[in-house]
Amino acid sequence: MDWIHTIWGDGEHLNALQMAVRAFLMFFIALLLIRLGGMRIFGKKSSFDTIIVIMLGAVLARGIVGLSEKHIIINNIIKGKPLIIYESGQINWKHMKMSSLTRSDLMESLRLETKKESLKYVDRAYMETNGRISFIMKA
Repeated sequence: MDWIHTIWGDGEHLNALQMAVRAFLMFFIALLLIRLGGMRIFGKKSSFDTIIVIMLGAVLARGIVGLSEKHIIINNIIKGKPLIIYESGQINWKHMKMSSLTRSDLMESLRLETKKESLKYVDRAYMETNGRISFIMKA
C-alpha cells in the first residue's frame, strides 16, 4: 500500500509525478464518462443530457482545481488573470473587447457596485476571473 501513497500522494503536498498520475487518471475518467454517455451527450439536449454534462464538468473541475490551486502558472492558464478595463481616466477598449463588454455594461456595473454614476470617482476597474467587474475608488 505504500507504493500507492507514493504514486497518488496525500493532501496538498504533491510532487510532479503525483500530479501527472492524477491528471492522467482524470483524463481516462472523463473519456470513460463520455463513452458511457455516448455522442448523445453532445447531440440531443434533453434534461437528462444536460444533467449528465453538468455532473461531468463538476467531476472534472475537482481534479483541475486541485491541481491549479497549488501552482500559480497552471492557475493563470486555467482561470486567467483579471483584466484592467479602466485606469487613470481611460477605458482600455482592447480589454473591454476581450471581455465582450460595452460602455453601457461598465456603467451598469458601476451603478450596481458603487452606487455612483460617473467614472470620475474610480481609480481602476477590473474584469475579474469570475466575470464580475470590481472597482477601486479614488482616495
